[in-house]
Amino acid sequence: MNQTAHYRFSGPALLPMYGKALLASSKGGRHAAADMPELSADIEGVRTDTAELRRYREVCGFMTSSLCPVTWPHILAFPLHIRLMTDAAFPLPLMGLVHIGNRIEQQRAIRQGEILELRARIANARDTDRGLEFDILTEASSSGHVIWKEYSTLLYRQPTGNNGKDGKKQPPEAPQMLSGQATVQAPGNIGYRYGRVSGDMNPIHLHPLSAKAFGFPRNIAHGMWSKAHCLALMEKAEGPLEAVTVDTQFKKPFFIPGTGILTWERNSTETAFRLLNKDASAPHLEGSLSRG
Repeated sequence: MNQTAHYRFSGPALLPMYGKALLASSKGGRHAAADMPELSADIEGVRTDTAELRRYREVCGFMTSSLCPVTWPHILAFPLHIRLMTDAAFPLPLMGLVHIGNRIEQQRAIRQGEILELRARIANARDTDRGLEFDILTEASSSGHVIWKEYSTLLYRQPTGNNGKDGKKQPPEAPQMLSGQATVQAPGNIGYRYGRVSGDMNPIHLHPLSAKAFGFPRNIAHGMWSKAHCLALMEKAEGPLEAVTVDTQFKKPFFIPGTGILTWERNSTETAFRLLNKDASAPHLEGSLSRG
């Protein structure tokens, strides 16, 4: 049975939900795609010109414009995502999930000040060799028409039946440099700054000490900051992103402070882009952007 939570004008408060996630010690264990519940949540009457929009542009590097950044509805809908993943019926621990991909399909540019209805739901749960994967499918509507859609793909790692029987993995080839290039600087406080403006206060992003508590040598940049900053840099080079599809896979952690290389190349149908580490030997993310 589908369970839907409804909100008006703004989503649920994040702090109580994070507290709930930390106390959800009973969640975890082994799960299959069939265990995933049908959960959804929506907000009506969402303003796009919130006080955080200016700070979001600054943190991610977007130019001032009458149009919203293509990633901005993700921020507006983020409380709904946390609401779904802290629901009592959701079987997985929030802090045990890995964000591995994000696809945005924008039918047209969203104007600053436009009023949206946002809806998010758990979708497409599947069992994979890496564990249990699922999408949070988010739709933004204006005047009854869906104009923006996002698939955020998350992974819950768990043992699979292979147990290494497929043999050793071959080391990946060094990623190819593309024609367009820009340097990406991620300062040491970018995790905290992006966390404040986005609401994503996962400890692995905020401080070296909190990241070490979760097994990282130091804190890492948010994947959605990396994606947004790459799009901001490409937008400055190639023009506004209006009717676009941007599909991104998150790869190696981007430790902060750190330096990366954004490289991209446009052909007749799409732009391929990669954010590489500073010596261009491994990707932090890979993606494609198509217009129209």
